[in-house]
Amino acid sequence: MSHSPDPRPMTARRSGPLRGVATVPGDKSISHRALILGALSVGETRITGLLEGEDVLDTAKAMRAFGAQVERLGNGEWSVHGVGVGGFSEPEGVIDCGNSGTGVRLIMGAMATTPITATFTGDASLCRRPMARITDPLSQFGAQITAREGGRLPITIQGADDPLPVRYRTPVASAQIKSAILLAGLNVPGETVVIEAEPTRDHSERMLAGFGAEIRAEQTDQGHVITLQGRPELRAQAVAVPRDPSSAAFPVAAALIVPGSEIRVPGVSRNPTRDGLYVTLLDMGADIVFENSREEGGEPVADLLVRHGPLRGVTVPAERAASMIDEFPILSVVAAFAEGPTVMNGVAELRVKESDRIDAMARGLEANGVRVEETRDSMTVHGQGRVAGGGTAATHLDHRIAMSFLVLGLATDAPVQIDDGAPIATSFPDFVPLMQGLRADLG
Repeated sequence: MSHSPDPRPMTARRSGPLRGVATVPGDKSISHRALILGALSVGETRITGLLEGEDVLDTAKAMRAFGAQVERLGNGEWSVHGVGVGGFSEPEGVIDCGNSGTGVRLIMGAMATTPITATFTGDASLCRRPMARITDPLSQFGAQITAREGGRLPITIQGADDPLPVRYRTPVASAQIKSAILLAGLNVPGETVVIEAEPTRDHSERMLAGFGAEIRAEQTDQGHVITLQGRPELRAQAVAVPRDPSSAAFPVAAALIVPGSEIRVPGVSRNPTRDGLYVTLLDMGADIVFENSREEGGEPVADLLVRHGPLRGVTVPAERAASMIDEFPILSVVAAFAEGPTVMNGVAELRVKESDRIDAMARGLEANGVRVEETRDSMTVHGQGRVAGGGTAATHLDHRIAMSFLVLGLATDAPVQIDDGAPIATSFPDFVPLMQGLRADLG
């Protein structure tokens, strides 16, 4: 959520064709990890393309609080002088992670095996989100943890004096759980092992290897197994952050549903563990061309050429959910303009994100004339090729809900309102001017 206390109602109206280049921000997941691993390294890490949204800036403040020197050098350019694995010092104050579930969970993991004490909190939305899924495995390393009822923030962690290696099978598909355990395992002798039923986004594994950790991943009869050798000396790196596929999803979706549109989105990550939305859009018949495929900062990237065209409803398999978990809200908007039902399976994790995203999208779509069915683990949007609009959507302090309904209103018959656009600043602070630069009528 934006730290501003005042809600910011916004309206999106039916727009003419969108045209131009949409230069979206750096990847949020990679930005968090670059700051944290830079702080745990020896030497100076230089980061370019860092997302400067509120979530990531809160992680930068946290790294300073733990003793790293973190400095902004210019637009998206940052320097981190690290303290080394196990070198975190005890922060003087409470660590406020704002709205960032990724930030708080990864930072708790990074400090849980160092013998210091830290207290973590966040905004009202973050304090409602479940943290036991992180604190339970961290306690197995030997950390002492005190939390509110239900394992919620604020949480105080007393790091383990003599941490023990852990072998842990994740109960749900979550890169945050996996990453918190791997970061905790850095300061533990021996091997830390994480077992997943299905692979989740692998930015942590890629970046840990790039910083010099000994880490391997393999598919076995037990599942997807990641093994980390503890107590490495991480070496400072130059990190070029690719552009965020989750942020790119909003201008891409807008171009797909606004008649006559054609836009380009340069340098977007094509990491296969993050590519589920784009696979699904192609299944729906979307006119998306991937050009100039290359590698930047250890991640595959490409330039996207996106044009409006007819779309058809599809069934999204549950096993694809982990690779597009943040993109289901905007997919449900695209689905509303497709012909026929789009069935999204395996989406229960959406109910414990910044908001219950299934409920928020269902209620907002219904308010704008779209028929939606939902179960605990699925959502079906009945597309009819056009959407009436005219409704107001509650964003529930959730940036992705806010942006999704603003995109919806660009192609509806009547304008669409949201109750609060302030949360957009957490991940995409330039969303409104970027979309207006493409000729979108919103604000």
